[in-house]
Amino acid sequence: MADSDLMQLYSRRILALTTAIPHLGRLPAAEGRAMRRSPHCGSSVSVEVTMDAGRISGFAQEVRACALGQASASVLGQAAIGQDRAQIEGTRAALAAMLKDAAPPPAAPFADLEALIPARDYPNRHASILLAWDALLEAMDQATAAA
Repeated sequence: MADSDLMQLYSRRILALTTAIPHLGRLPAAEGRAMRRSPHCGSSVSVEVTMDAGRISGFAQEVRACALGQASASVLGQAAIGQDRAQIEGTRAALAAMLKDAAPPPAAPFADLEALIPARDYPNRHASILLAWDALLEAMDQATAAA
């Protein structure tokens, strides 16, 4: 990877997202918990949720990931509360399509995922970018099953 490629991949916008990850920590009474780890790079994301009428009412995350995984978790954390499973699943699918198939970025409230477009050319980074989304979906399923 050339220096210019690295600079584009780790843009100021991505690095800014990594410094503003919302909802870090744990929930005192989580209904669902999940942790996902990328075997490629060792990144991991843990998510805890509470649900109310099928929507996320509480959200917390612990992110130990590369800058790309942190940026993705940051965007997720900005708008996770209030979303239902279909919205999270649809956005995760749109993000994967953006990375793998050059599809357009997800729409608001997750439009900041557009900052990750340069990662399209680095498929070995895609798993880290999707970690928070996969952990959240699993935590939501666990919370729903416990209800």
